[in-house]
Amino acid sequence: MTYSLSRIFPSDRRGQAELDRLLTGEHIRRDPNLDYTVGLYDSNHKLVATGSTFGNSLRCLAVDSRYQGEGLMAQVVSHLVSRQMTQGHSHLFIYTKSDKTAIFGDLGFYEIARVEGEVAFMENRRTGFADFLSGLSAQRRAGQCAALVMNCNPFTLGHRHLVEQAAAQNDWVHLFVVSEDASLFPFADRFALVKAGCAHMPNVILHETGSYMISSAVFPSYFLEDDESAIAVQARLDLQLFGSIARSLGVTRRYVGDEPFSKVTGLYNRIMADELPAAGIDCIVIPRKEQDGLAISASHVRQLIKEGPIEAIRPLVPPTTYDYFFTEAGQAVVDKIRTANNVIHY
Repeated sequence: MTYSLSRIFPSDRRGQAELDRLLTGEHIRRDPNLDYTVGLYDSNHKLVATGSTFGNSLRCLAVDSRYQGEGLMAQVVSHLVSRQMTQGHSHLFIYTKSDKTAIFGDLGFYEIARVEGEVAFMENRRTGFADFLSGLSAQRRAGQCAALVMNCNPFTLGHRHLVEQAAAQNDWVHLFVVSEDASLFPFADRFALVKAGCAHMPNVILHETGSYMISSAVFPSYFLEDDESAIAVQARLDLQLFGSIARSLGVTRRYVGDEPFSKVTGLYNRIMADELPAAGIDCIVIPRKEQDGLAISASHVRQLIKEGPIEAIRPLVPPTTYDYFFTEAGQAVVDKIRTANNVIHY
């Protein structure tokens, strides 16, 4: 039988309905973060396989169980990899069920980490993660070293307080800023705001997370049973990767802020506190900095921007963050926030 590949556009109602039927039939929930989807059709124009991308990752890969064993997954993946290359993405990643790694291994992907019985994380470079760790090792410092991982959407006085606590209690602090552009603030702007806001702490070393620290905004939970399971699996996978990163840098402490608002972050922090000590890493939870009796959060800052004048956020952010909103780039973000439907969970 001959098969043909065709893009499934968001506006294609019939194609989208067929896609949902195929994914549901293979026990896969549609990922909300997709930027390109392709379908493989038989001679009767029946959708028999599909795959999608988001950024530099391949997602929602599925073959109708009645057609498995015919090499259809290889056709879909080959097409997606080729397209990713034309889009400038040469370093690619796949999250897949842990019992499917052999399929993708045959297609040029290599396992980085796994949560047994749940999920595996793979990339198309044999030494990709090892090279990343080698680069970090060059920034290893002697003495007591700690780490933080932050999105900073945007960088607030709460973030600065957490970094200051870590910087005061350690010789060196490795601060990782989440690299994915899945936030209302572009990564380059977030990184610049963190750098400016931490300039008075010379023992803080900034890093990009790259693709090896997994943001809850982009972790694909479509093959897991429910949201809570997805959070737990994401945390355990992320902590495996972090353990290797910590060893490369000589980090023995990870700092986090307590989380009174987000269920996702709260559960993640609990799993971190349970599992990091087994890797020789202390998990240190710092109480949130408050303003007028309320914990400072980036979500609250974004909500204030959406609802009123920029002046309302002045008590919640460093001067460098406040000044950013009066630049051309900052005004573009303000406009985006004010037209967004939901600014709490970005």
